[in-house]
Amino acid sequence: MTVSLPRWVWIGAVTLACIGGMVNVVGYLGFEHQAVSHLTGTTSLLGAALAQGDWRAVVHLWGVLIAFCTGAMLSGLIVQDATLRLGRRYGVVLALEAALLVAAVPLFEGGSIWGALLAAMACGLQNAMVTTFSGAIVRTTHLSGMFTDLGIGLGHLLRGMPLPTRRLALSGLIIGGFLAGGIIGAWLFALFRYKALFAPALLTGSTGIGYMLYRHVMLRGERAAS
Repeated sequence: MTVSLPRWVWIGAVTLACIGGMVNVVGYLGFEHQAVSHLTGTTSLLGAALAQGDWRAVVHLWGVLIAFCTGAMLSGLIVQDATLRLGRRYGVVLALEAALLVAAVPLFEGGSIWGALLAAMACGLQNAMVTTFSGAIVRTTHLSGMFTDLGIGLGHLLRGMPLPTRRLALSGLIIGGFLAGGIIGAWLFALFRYKALFAPALLTGSTGIGYMLYRHVMLRGERAAS
């Protein structure tokens, strides 16, 4: 599949992947070592908790799954369609994500499960927004798809088939962004504990502002052209 997304989407995807990596590493290093940006491991842990009859863990893990899905649902309600276009709704999603991350900080510090739930909801919101406007090409809160694309590309290369360089480049950039976010998040967590989440909240807000400014400039250009 050819990746024909605008440059601003590439930049935003890498930035959001970095944010996803930061949020996830804070959740993992902090509250009960729980990942919040993807659900595969959480679902496996849920299965183990059910088998062991650990009902406290079951409630917490179900909560994370439901929170992530709730965030995705909110993104669907706000964005509404799968057509990539300049509009306010992406900015609303980014602003809501930043607010959720800020609100999660005092809850994490108080040892409340709601901190993890709000962080997971923020990740679901972000991932659904990017998935919607990229046509499921881009994921920014987990990397299984990106690594799969890299593997497929290498297989094609070994068979002498045409290499989808743009898609592989995007996958590599997103993997690098998520890894960089994990490194930065771990470093910030060592210094500031849960207040490290203010950094991805700031980045999310900045991305939203950047998007709104870009939209304003583009709309002005369209009006001038018409």
